[in-house]
Amino acid sequence: MLYTLNNALWGPATLALLLGSGIYLTIRLRFLPWRRLGYALRSALGREARRTGGQGVSPFSALMTALAATIGTGNIVGVATALVAGGPGALVWMELSALFGMATIFTESVLAVRFRRRDHRGQWAGGPMYVMEAAFGRRAGRLLGTVFSLFAVGASLGIGSLTQANAIADALSSTFALPAGPVGLVTAGLALLGILGGIRSIAKVTSVLVPVMAVLYLAAGLVVIGGNLGNLPEGLLAILCSAFSPRAAAGGFAGMWAAARWGVARGVFSNEAGLGSAGIAAASADASSPVQQGYISMTGAFFDTIIICTVTGLAICCSGVLGAVDASGAPVDGAALTILAFQTVLGDLGGKCIALFIVLFAFSTILGWEYQGETAFSYLTRDRGRMAYRLVYVLAVLLGARARLETVYLLSDICNALMCMPNLICLMAMSGEAAAAVRHASFGRPLRQKISV
Repeated sequence: MLYTLNNALWGPATLALLLGSGIYLTIRLRFLPWRRLGYALRSALGREARRTGGQGVSPFSALMTALAATIGTGNIVGVATALVAGGPGALVWMELSALFGMATIFTESVLAVRFRRRDHRGQWAGGPMYVMEAAFGRRAGRLLGTVFSLFAVGASLGIGSLTQANAIADALSSTFALPAGPVGLVTAGLALLGILGGIRSIAKVTSVLVPVMAVLYLAAGLVVIGGNLGNLPEGLLAILCSAFSPRAAAGGFAGMWAAARWGVARGVFSNEAGLGSAGIAAASADASSPVQQGYISMTGAFFDTIIICTVTGLAICCSGVLGAVDASGAPVDGAALTILAFQTVLGDLGGKCIALFIVLFAFSTILGWEYQGETAFSYLTRDRGRMAYRLVYVLAVLLGARARLETVYLLSDICNALMCMPNLICLMAMSGEAAAAVRHASFGRPLRQKISV
């Protein structure tokens, strides 16, 4: 029953709605997320983005917290799954979903900063639930915000805690023969240290961890691509042909529909455009304006999908392992396929590298999703019980390392789908507010550059 419900919620209609919303918002914003991408990247990586006024975290730290949640095992496992199920052309559709998803994340972040509030500690709290109150009034908005927050808490405990701890334990157990129990204990202890101080302690960790792990993974991926450079033209041709071919290509790859279905699905799962999670992190920033933070936050989809997922996909496609089968004749999928690709150049070290990257990516997701779940929980309880939520979250990390989680995976996917429904309704209703904010924004250099629409 859960499997059927999950397939229905993540079926063609939902994926079309997510992609269609991104297209609509891109047009509504007059393609500004594309036109100003260079400006946004300079702003995100510049010195001013690292400054804070002391009331929240820096815009850069807010971006790293959002990226901590999105750069996860999906960048390794999910890309491989998309390529096996949808053919190499799925990579193109992943990138298209990210290009339009940038407008979605931009709008989420602008609105989240615009309608955020101070909690009882004087810190910023915001996200889709607060925007919903502004959009639909106190009663209807509170109802929609409550629905969103309930599913956000469920997703946080499932996809953010239980499943990530399980991925860490599996990676270390299968590669280094480490027992799951002690691995879970250490992971839970480190997670507790990271989240105990709230968003500020999370931001301190993610601001270092996310850039380091991303650069290391990109370096390893580029080494694999470089080692198979002679196959790169053929791999690129297969990617482009498969993306727009109405028929399955020679060798059994899926046609355009399967490429689009799996590419968009895995792209959304990876960058979370439309789920509303980016807005929660953006609202914590000491941003000089909502639009400034919107530009910085939207680069998350660019880094996560267009850069990291693309490197994974190219490493697989140019290494010749796509289509490989195991001893039983079943297609090699998921992390095993990415490991095969890395082993073509790095040998046995490739498998160990992927295992360590899974550990780092999963741990960063634990930290990023904790803040999102805690903010949603605080909305439900009117800013009470934050410490209790943190302890429950860490307990879920401990339990997840040793549990069998097939049902949890399904429930987490369902919660994600049900998060995006009220969020997209709100984005469509408030898109004019975001467009107006852009029209009236002015910046210096680079954060106060005059923006013309």
